Amino acid sequence: MQHNRFGRTELQIPAITFGGGWVGGVLIHHDEATANGALDRAWGAGIDWIDTASSYGNGVSETVIGRWLKGRAADQRPSISTKFRLDPTAGDLSGQMRASVDDSLARLGVDRVDVVILHNQIGDEFGFNARDALSVASAMDALRAEGICDHLGMTALGDPTAVAQVVDAGEFDVAQVYYNMLNPTALQGRKPWNSTNFNSLLTSCQDQDMGVMGIRIFAAGHLATNVRHGREIPITERSGNSDEEARARIIWGQLTPEDGAPAQAALRYGLACPALSTIVVGLGQPAHLDLAIDAEKMGGLPPDRVAALTAVLSDPAFTS
Repeated sequence: MQHNRFGRTELQIPAITFGGGWVGGVLIHHDEATANGALDRAWGAGIDWIDTASSYGNGVSETVIGRWLKGRAADQRPSISTKFRLDPTAGDLSGQMRASVDDSLARLGVDRVDVVILHNQIGDEFGFNARDALSVASAMDALRAEGICDHLGMTALGDPTAVAQVVDAGEFDVAQVYYNMLNPTALQGRKPWNSTNFNSLLTSCQDQDMGVMGIRIFAAGHLATNVRHGREIPITERSGNSDEEARARIIWGQLTPEDGAPAQAALRYGLACPALSTIVVGLGQPAHLDLAIDAEKMGGLPPDRVAALTAVLSDPAFTS
């Protein structure tokens, strides 16, 4: 498995990170033996980073990972990033953060993780603005000072202007950035655009030398399959099933056998993006892991294929 420099953290992170989230759900919606098998397979393939969160299955993801870690020697354990989400209406954001992180460490059975990530969407409409995010970053510094984490991260979702403001402040070392074949605007802002336009956010991340974790590479599964599982959870504008399915059909119509299966083409599109340090891959089934591993071996799509697929986004289904 290729490893890449993780921004100014100077860590090396695998091209694919094992996603422990709800949408993929292999750690949450299957029995523990299946989950453990997927984790073992990932480790054996060189995927030595797991991304999880306190909210994934209300702690189930972290608990499963923690039980798996107990059976592994210290030098046979992956790096871990975990996330916390705050309730802006409840007050004491710093206290909420500390309680959530303490609970995450307990479930994981560890006393530290590599990265702790603020998982709130940022913007006035979410009741959590850029100033709030930067205030929490200052509180998170205490975690780093205590050795609870080495680096601070943010999920770069919400109002793109507010998100960019937080990135530009330089307080966070790592960002999770939305990027896929249906919405590549974090790499190249597009106008007109009928969904969330991230306005070349990856350029801002590069300016700050942030490590970048690409998220939603399959657009919650729409780029991988036409079978819906009910866990899509839209997190950008016009990313409900009907809109995403229509866009995905346009992309699928342009794929060639050389691109690989639809899921592999989607992943390879992300692997071709030099601004992504890693891509967090969620798995619905253990077999999906083998598809992802094979796609990584195939490498990023060639530049001409990336250009051709990106050109498809001039279709009115994307722009109006």
